[in-house]
Amino acid sequence: MSATDNPASPEEITDVVAATDGDTTVVAAEVTDTDLPPGDQGVSNIWSFLTYWAAHIWVLGYCGVLAGAFTIQFVMGEFPCPLCMLQRYGMLLSTLGALFIIMQARRGTLTPTRYMQGLGMGAIGALAGATVSVRQILLHIKPGDPGYGEPVMGMHLYTWAFITFFVVLLYVGAASMLAPRGIPKTSNEGASKVISNIVIIVFLVLLVANVIAIIFLEGFAFVLPDDPTSYGLIDQIQGNPIPQG
Repeated sequence: MSATDNPASPEEITDVVAATDGDTTVVAAEVTDTDLPPGDQGVSNIWSFLTYWAAHIWVLGYCGVLAGAFTIQFVMGEFPCPLCMLQRYGMLLSTLGALFIIMQARRGTLTPTRYMQGLGMGAIGALAGATVSVRQILLHIKPGDPGYGEPVMGMHLYTWAFITFFVVLLYVGAASMLAPRGIPKTSNEGASKVISNIVIIVFLVLLVANVIAIIFLEGFAFVLPDDPTSYGLIDQIQGNPIPQG
């Protein structure tokens, strides 16, 4: 049987030495696995440390954005529109990519392939969210249009959302260029594990809160009104007319 009859993908044979001992031929092969976990790929400890905690900053950053959106919704009384909610979903999907990377790194099973999968998920979420943000920006681009909701530091929330999505896409590009040397790695012990657990818990709480929020906003309706002024579920329970359009 020839060497090509049984390809060793994803392993790559880099050096083969053959020796003959009487009637026996011994073949020694040096095999390099191109999809081994960090540590077997010459991963830089510094970059691995930075990218591991960069994934946490990614998660915490969107946790802060979502918490700010909830503050505006419940404290200032501004109800999110359908496009606003879609942008929140884009943030959540993007953050799930970072969370996947964190969990795989903590288990010691983060391979280059899985790292790219996590970054890809984050990029898809950011791209989807950015598309919705641009759509909302263009809806209010006409001179004299006050936009939807009150501006925050001179810009509306959907404009800020677009900026965050753009930053995520830039980071994904940079992280991809660093791979495989920059694959996140952690000992998952002591303070590192505690901090990571807190970040994950905060995100999960906000994820559940967003699910509950959309249930209260839409109620049993199929779509959220374009300009909601109340919580649809409460209106339906109380028998109040449901705003349309």
